[in-house]
Amino acid sequence: MASTYVNHLRLEEITDGEQAGTWGATTNTNLELIGQAFAWGTRAIANASTDNITIADGAADADRSLALKLTGGGQACTVTLLPNTSSKVWIMNNATSYTLTFTAGSGANVAIVAGETKVIATDGLGSGGVVYDLFTNLTFNDLTVSDDLILNSDSALISLGAGADATLTHDGTTGLTIAATPISIDATGELHLNSTTGDIKLQDGGVDQITFDLDGTAGEVIMKPAVDADDLVISQYDGTEVIRIEDNASLGLVGNKLNIANSSSDVVIKPLTDAKDIIFQQFDGTAVMTVEDNVSLTINNDVTVAGRATSSTLTTHNMLLGDGSTNEAVNLALGNNFVSTTTANSTVFTFASPAIGQSGTIMFVNAGNHTVSMHASVNISAASLAVLQVTGTYKVSYFCKAASGDDTIFLSVSQALV
Repeated sequence: MASTYVNHLRLEEITDGEQAGTWGATTNTNLELIGQAFAWGTRAIANASTDNITIADGAADADRSLALKLTGGGQACTVTLLPNTSSKVWIMNNATSYTLTFTAGSGANVAIVAGETKVIATDGLGSGGVVYDLFTNLTFNDLTVSDDLILNSDSALISLGAGADATLTHDGTTGLTIAATPISIDATGELHLNSTTGDIKLQDGGVDQITFDLDGTAGEVIMKPAVDADDLVISQYDGTEVIRIEDNASLGLVGNKLNIANSSSDVVIKPLTDAKDIIFQQFDGTAVMTVEDNVSLTINNDVTVAGRATSSTLTTHNMLLGDGSTNEAVNLALGNNFVSTTTANSTVFTFASPAIGQSGTIMFVNAGNHTVSMHASVNISAASLAVLQVTGTYKVSYFCKAASGDDTIFLSVSQALV
């Protein structure tokens, strides 16, 4: 009776009583084939859409190898593993340039893309046979990968934790989503975030909130809110607001009490609380300058002016008549320098809103030998007062000793200039 080859490795099974005196050679061949089934082999795939890997009956055959390197090819190919009644494991290395799909019947197939290796197995169930990817849903207690770990699926997922409550997921294009609560990054040295586009975005619920543009403009790093009308606020640990960059492009400092804003290309600095001053101090707390709520400026030491010190205004007005019926006093709240002209006799030289220490110059014009008298607050010599009674233009200098009271504003008068 003839030998059979029905085992999964297609070894020759000698019928009882056969091969007397020669069975040793057959047994040695079987042993060699068993060794081959645990070895490395190489075979070329045909340049065709289909090909077969067939384990030969009782003869040496690379297709029987446990680890099988597949070369050649020339196009994507479907490879049928034969015979389909054999149940066997292969470590298939696709060394072609195309995807190879392995089938054993009408059941599931396994595809191996170019350059990859998979461990596959057939179930030996004939025409309905299945090819299995043995590393699908593989469980390890510990796994060490000495080189690259590649997940080729566009929906590849790495799950961590007994409840898979931390995941790394490929987004289907070129992105990666890390999901966990919380996510902590602990670097023993420097921590680098590198974006080849120069854009880094912080999101809330999948919506951009803050963006960093690292290379949009040469020499600039831009940080901005990604939601229109939102302010950018920097606070202390306890929530105390320190800096607020408002949507209207103004800057609020020290708990939003000081505001720096743009007004028609001018820079405007102002307190955001009414009746508060702006105080400039040295490191030790010594006040250097105070911008007071009453629009006055106090400088607490000497002032050095490198260029000219000039008045921004020169107020021109007519002098007050003795009966109080017309025109103005010299209003010192408007500036330091004035042009004052008499309009009739009985002109009273008077001042309004004097400040202690204020001084300045008045170009006094007597338009027609008008009589001039002085208010009780003015201190002037009789000779100087006499000079002012005559038609002409005079330089009058004044100094305020006090903010009110008789004889507190001192005047000196030049000779007629014109």
